Amino acid sequence: MAEIKINGTAYTVPSGIRLSEALKIEHSISVPQPCAGLGRCAKCRVYASGQLSPLSAPEKQHLSEKDIKDGIRLACLTYITGDCEVRVDKAAEMTIALGAAESGAAVDPAFEKYGVAVDIGTTTLAVALYDRTGTRLAALGRPNPQARWGADVISRIAASMAGEREELAAAVRGAIDGLLGELAAKAGIDKSDIDGMVITGNTAMLYLLTATPPDALSRAPFIADRLFGELVPARELGLDCGAEVYLVRCMSAFVGADITSALLASGICRQDGTRMLIDIGTNGEMAIWHNGRLYCCSTAAGPAFEGAGLSMGMPGEVGAIDHVSLDGDRLAAHVIGDVTPRGICGSGIVDALACLMQTEQLDESGLIDDDPTEIASPVAVTQKDIRMVQLAKSAIHAGLCTLVDNVSLGWDDIAGLSIAGGFGSYLNLESAAKIGLLVPELLDRTIVIGNAALGGASMLLLDKGLRAESEKLARSSETVDLSSNPVFTRYYTEGMLFCDEIE
Repeated sequence: MAEIKINGTAYTVPSGIRLSEALKIEHSISVPQPCAGLGRCAKCRVYASGQLSPLSAPEKQHLSEKDIKDGIRLACLTYITGDCEVRVDKAAEMTIALGAAESGAAVDPAFEKYGVAVDIGTTTLAVALYDRTGTRLAALGRPNPQARWGADVISRIAASMAGEREELAAAVRGAIDGLLGELAAKAGIDKSDIDGMVITGNTAMLYLLTATPPDALSRAPFIADRLFGELVPARELGLDCGAEVYLVRCMSAFVGADITSALLASGICRQDGTRMLIDIGTNGEMAIWHNGRLYCCSTAAGPAFEGAGLSMGMPGEVGAIDHVSLDGDRLAAHVIGDVTPRGICGSGIVDALACLMQTEQLDESGLIDDDPTEIASPVAVTQKDIRMVQLAKSAIHAGLCTLVDNVSLGWDDIAGLSIAGGFGSYLNLESAAKIGLLVPELLDRTIVIGNAALGGASMLLLDKGLRAESEKLARSSETVDLSSNPVFTRYYTEGMLFCDEIE
């Protein structure tokens, strides 16, 4: 056995285990591992000293001489051989966009004192605290600590099936419980006064939260054996409060409760005309409402639009490049917090590629003139980064096109498109259309509605009567299978091009 001090707190762990495994003990920190610990992404950088394995060849490749001198190690490639000490920066508070449904009149609250709405995103956790008048008292966002098992749901499902189901559940539960304490402190209330909660998220996130075996999500025909729409005591979820938790109903294995919530917040199913909604994140989930029927689909976009997986990608925190424009023929970057840039987030990479297209440094096939290409020192994008965005944006574009094709319509027949999610809140729509992520014909009918999943969860918290409506909507939806759909395949192939003229 060995003693490891994590940010000053001592723990006992088996000698010989990976540093990344030992760090899972402490839930208040999050060491991202978009590559699921395969040593490819170099995101799990920590300050470490003591009895550790020698630097591996991949570490020497990824770390600079200064990094090595400063004691930086890659947690997934470092093994504990004896007593050691590790310092990991705690997750910074993130800017979260709540959209129009951030607060409202409390019709029939699902709580007596205070209630909390929670959105478990694959990348980000977002929470909001309300009183019985419907006033939002506080809101917070944090990275999802399950990222240490991989940036995508497939990696986490695999980890759960490999015996780490309880650890995955404990990580997200601990993070949510910590956020409850922070919300209470911000609002000046006791955490014990939180007596109602609504939690939404994609289907896999709710499985992992509740420690439900995810086998059904891992293999064909991908039919979920638990779609939620349930009430659960908070303490059964490891949350230290007496709240009753409503888990929002999912639509299918890969169209989750987050879309049920977002549809409620968007109101598109109560409006005239054919309307669409899309939540662009690690999973691109989208829906079309046409003639009183709801059709949905989900595409595996990957984590590029949420800052994960890119060589210098990061969430929308201080130090992230979130927008890029042209000053003549030079790139001009805006950095959150007006500090020296540390990386680039999703909205920034979309802007950057649109600008590189305009200066002809990036061609239609996705090839850049210089690899890497500097955006703002020291932040640069690589050819590999561009290929990741290429795959992600073609998946989103193809999903939208396939849904419209499914109801035999054209773009002129769509009355409006609502873009939900944190990434969409800061997205420059013109840049998104320029690179072929969005359809140019819809730009004048496109609105951004922020974190509509959290907004819808808030509505369900403030009006219990909406639960029946949301569950009916989820049950009646039809999921369009894209896995063997030749229409999707055709649009996906066409969408690989960087241009704004894709049919």
